[in-house]
Amino acid sequence: MDVRAIATGVIFAIMWASAFTSSRMIVVEAPPLMALALRFAVSGVIGVLIALAMGETWRALTRNQWRAVVVLGLCQNALYLGLNWVAMQWIEAGLASIIAATMPLIVAFLGWSLMGERLRPLGIAGLGLGLIGVAIIMGARLQGGSDPVGIAMCFAAAIALAIATLSVRGASAGGNVMMVVGLQMLVGATSLGIIAPFFETWDVALNARLIGAFFYTVLVPGLLATWIWFKLVDRIGAVRAATFHFLTPFFGVATGALFLNEKIAGGDVIGVGII
Repeated sequence: MDVRAIATGVIFAIMWASAFTSSRMIVVEAPPLMALALRFAVSGVIGVLIALAMGETWRALTRNQWRAVVVLGLCQNALYLGLNWVAMQWIEAGLASIIAATMPLIVAFLGWSLMGERLRPLGIAGLGLGLIGVAIIMGARLQGGSDPVGIAMCFAAAIALAIATLSVRGASAGGNVMMVVGLQMLVGATSLGIIAPFFETWDVALNARLIGAFFYTVLVPGLLATWIWFKLVDRIGAVRAATFHFLTPFFGVATGALFLNEKIAGGDVIGVGII
């Protein structure tokens, strides 16, 4: 893994982790599934327009890319983010980001068990240490009374994201990456738009923080981070790219403390240090 790939992965991790804080700001003021469907609709339209301006087209997408559009739209957008946004009504943004850090372990296991990928001893040791770090943080949080249903939803979300990550393989090989990013956002918007009215009503307390958090989430973790993620997976592979999610707890807990005044416990510090 070269310096450019490492720098790209760190930038991605910062953007991705910050989404937990901005999303928490949104879900305390608006119904999560409806707000997320709106976010994907806006992100998707902007993404497709940017792609068209770049000379990209959906007509040239390969079969693998269309499969990635559907799987990412359902697993990464509707399931992963949908479950996380609902869960963050009851748990802190920092905790959600910590649970998301289990995703590389799930990717490594699925890659090894289903796809025959080989991991070097150093990689196995690193993944093991990451799991220990997450376990330390989770133990402290559960003792602190965090909502178990919200925690379970976040773990289910991590599994969905792992499946989405493995499906990204080859998604950027045919070019038109921004078009893929925009279209998979629209798949997420459509699926959540159908489901949300059965569970929620549109009750929103509009304010400057909500509006700012919404558009930040649309542009930075929504469009830019997703585009960077496609490029990173194509450059270094799904399993290696997934390890950058181990940085999510550090940046997620830090941004939660900075912008939401969430408390950082001793177990958080130790666990994040190990990760």
